[in-house]
Amino acid sequence: MLQQLGAQIRQGDYDRPETLTKAFQGFEKILLVSAVVPGQRLRQHKAVIDAAKAAGVNFVAYTSMLNADTSTHMLAVEHLATEQYLANSGLKFALLRNAWYLENHIGMVDAALQQGALVGSAGEGRFASATRADLAQAAVAVLTESAKPKLTYELAGDTSFSMSEFAQELTRRAGREIIYNELDPEAYRNLLTNLGLPSVIVDVLVDADIKARLGDFDSTSKDLSQLIGHPTTTLSEAVKVAISGR
Repeated sequence: MLQQLGAQIRQGDYDRPETLTKAFQGFEKILLVSAVVPGQRLRQHKAVIDAAKAAGVNFVAYTSMLNADTSTHMLAVEHLATEQYLANSGLKFALLRNAWYLENHIGMVDAALQQGALVGSAGEGRFASATRADLAQAAVAVLTESAKPKLTYELAGDTSFSMSEFAQELTRRAGREIIYNELDPEAYRNLLTNLGLPSVIVDVLVDADIKARLGDFDSTSKDLSQLIGHPTTTLSEAVKVAISGR
């Protein structure tokens, strides 16, 4: 599909640095999408940045996380270390601090409708979440210089929400009551574990709810809507699509 659209496909492996330098040859700019496995990310990101520099790349945009310099979430450590390594690399760069994905919340819709409840441990913590599509469009704007250049973009949804408000929106869209069932973090951890989620995912999700209480996932930044040239996708719009697609 990508080749049919005129894209040139090259293979590069974050764990095989020798493939990266070859893959980056002739590139002026790259988008470094953060790796998946916590604990391995910084090593892998350094390999990409080093390869980009060796290949003569001029500019690197990195998908970091919202409030990376102040967040206490477990994923922030490697994101911030990557930001610092990139800043010290001598390369031109932009930090795309992506919000918590709205899809993470929408993935909870089916279970909530089946059980009549959303479950979490976020209290009244707020999420300024954004869709992957909006965030991808922002990355394109930065890489193509259609936006005024900045070093750091806090890419958040225009309107934040709490889990209680999420439940209220589900109630409105579903036409029946969906409550928010607040659990203590250990009970929430046990629930997710019993559902068969990998332990590393459980750790990330539980910590996200805990840190949402501290404001780590909230933001009033309008960088995202300014980059993409339109309001960000709302929780209401995403819930409507999720319910209509069931």
